[in-house]
Amino acid sequence: MEWFQETLHPAIRQTLKVDEVLHREQTALQDLIIFRNPTFGRVMALDGIVQTTEGDEFIYHEMLAHVPILAVKAAKGRVDKVLIVGGGDGGCIREVLKHPKLVCTMVEIDPGVIELSRKHLPNHHAGAFDNPRAKIVIADGAKFVKETPERYDVIIIDSTDPVGPGAVLFTEEFYADCKRCLAPGGVLVTQNGVPYLQGPELQSSVRAFRKLFKEGGCYLAVVPTYNGGFMALGWATDNLKLRKTPVATIARLAKAAKLKTRYFTPEMFTGGFCLPQFIRALIDGIPGQKPSAAKRKR
Repeated sequence: MEWFQETLHPAIRQTLKVDEVLHREQTALQDLIIFRNPTFGRVMALDGIVQTTEGDEFIYHEMLAHVPILAVKAAKGRVDKVLIVGGGDGGCIREVLKHPKLVCTMVEIDPGVIELSRKHLPNHHAGAFDNPRAKIVIADGAKFVKETPERYDVIIIDSTDPVGPGAVLFTEEFYADCKRCLAPGGVLVTQNGVPYLQGPELQSSVRAFRKLFKEGGCYLAVVPTYNGGFMALGWATDNLKLRKTPVATIARLAKAAKLKTRYFTPEMFTGGFCLPQFIRALIDGIPGQKPSAAKRKR
């Protein structure tokens, strides 16, 4: 019997049974393995860290995509262009393209992740890579946002954590470049780890958001394979009304888009921004909060 052990956190070990190894290789940038688990289905791990599973990926991807898109759509009446940095497994672009008419650009640094996801994680992308409204760019996301002449209504950072190739995507300079290519009234959302175990990651991002934008914070989701409870999704915008969009408005827009989801609901839009006190204290820098120094790769 084979087991995959994730040793991300120094005092915690997550172990998943491996029924079958579907693929393993060293890509140009990362060690990648895809295996089958009896509970979570197909699992992808990069550099020994679980990234996504067939069983629970819908939670993360639905919240990452629908919360910002519906908020901006409510404020501006429409969303024309969305940018995803990262997201090579295809789950995020799949959810983004559930919204009709908009065009989505996805910038992924590692083409190997996309090709292996096409073959081994078909339920993640569900054909989204080949959707005529999708533009797939193989490039460094940090360089892309620094140089692109385009402006996007929503920018989604679906990245690994600040380790290796993903480190640059958590810097103030990168967030400033994202703001440069964000359309007026738009929003930036980011993958920001599990606050209970990775407090510094969220703290530093929110600190940068608040220097650059009128509002910086996060909203939450619970993804079973990401150890430590709540997962934080960073939120940065100059439109203070976005996260206060009424549930009824979100419900109307979701119905108009004919959204089919398994986790996201209009009520989850509002609930996601209801932060436990320890997370509020963490991002507001209240003394007495000592977040763990552990790092998470997603």
